[in-house]
Amino acid sequence: MADQVELKLREYFKKKAFKPGDLLPKELEIAASLGVSRNIVREALSRLKALGLIETKKKRGMVLAEPDILGSFEKVLDPLIMPDSTLYDIFGLRLVLEMGLADVLYMYKTDQDIQELEKIVTKEKPDSEKFRIKNEIAFHGKLYAMTNNHTLMRFQSLLLPLFDYVVAFEKDHYKPGGVSHADLLQILREGTVEDFRKGMRLHLEPHFAWLEHLKNK
Repeated sequence: MADQVELKLREYFKKKAFKPGDLLPKELEIAASLGVSRNIVREALSRLKALGLIETKKKRGMVLAEPDILGSFEKVLDPLIMPDSTLYDIFGLRLVLEMGLADVLYMYKTDQDIQELEKIVTKEKPDSEKFRIKNEIAFHGKLYAMTNNHTLMRFQSLLLPLFDYVVAFEKDHYKPGGVSHADLLQILREGTVEDFRKGMRLHLEPHFAWLEHLKNK
């Protein structure tokens, strides 16, 4: 029943055209509108609060909130408690996103962005595992930042716990991609969007190999 009422509440809020910050009716009023008990409404509202869709304001009551779409994701994204199938999906999503950055990067890139990427590249030490991972995160983090998309930037930061998990596999399987960070930087300077897209695919080849490994487990 609570599942059904939760769905009905969502539809109710849409029908009433509530917007984030709007004061919501009292529990009794909602229960009467939906034709269910107050206890069931309270349970359904608690679920929506847990999702961040509703919050309680002092001296106001319940208001519709602007949900933090990645908040719940942050709390559970831990390789130690996730099955390989979920890690496969999440890391695959990361690769899809990075393959699709090209058009946005060329839309927003500046000379300052190029200079900052140059600083990251010049610090790289190919023979050092520690520095390789550190600069992998720094370089790709800068690419995400260049999109001016805060959701993308936050998603990239959420993926950081996965890097240790990936490195554990790469110690025995990693082979450098055919395109380095320095190569990607050169493409950003002088190449086209399509050049960058192809370069990124070659650069990410070791990670695609990791996904292939997970698929076959």
